[in-house]
Amino acid sequence: MYIINNTYISDDIADTFFVCDLASCHGACCVEGDGGAPLDMAELSILDDILPKIFGSLSQEGKEVIAAQGAYIQDEWGGYTTPLVRGKECAYAVYDEKGTLCCGIEKAKQAGEIDFLKPISCHLYPIRISNLANGDAINYHRWQICNCAIKKGKQEKVALYQFLEVPLVRKYGQDWYNELVRQIRVSNKEE
Repeated sequence: MYIINNTYISDDIADTFFVCDLASCHGACCVEGDGGAPLDMAELSILDDILPKIFGSLSQEGKEVIAAQGAYIQDEWGGYTTPLVRGKECAYAVYDEKGTLCCGIEKAKQAGEIDFLKPISCHLYPIRISNLANGDAINYHRWQICNCAIKKGKQEKVALYQFLEVPLVRKYGQDWYNELVRQIRVSNKEE
């Protein structure tokens, strides 16, 4: 385990090879599972603000779900998530011309329509963060839908923390990430 400023990081973050392979999985993480994407409290008002700008580019089913349920829903544990279409794909997910699910929020950002990239939980996936009384637990969420990403990561020799550098810096800052890299390097030399 690595510890940085009240964050407790699983060894899997350094030991697992991982590079998303959308050509193989077609964005399965946007459709599989038992709930929508977890949202930080600060993201709720952001979704409210950007919704009018992105609503027209969402799927018809996504629009209907958001119109009925709202930009986000409260889950059974009191947290907030993105709503789902038919209990499956995220209401913000859209299919591209190849049949791959992608984030409608991210597409709007790339088109320069909004400044928000996408929920941090999506950007960090397959890392999941659990809030503890004294900080965050950062763990790798193992799921068979990402087996192709593990294979690609091994081929390219890219560890999970390297693949997720940008979202980790977005969440915790560059100094935090630099310290994670330093601790991993020190740990690897000791082995």
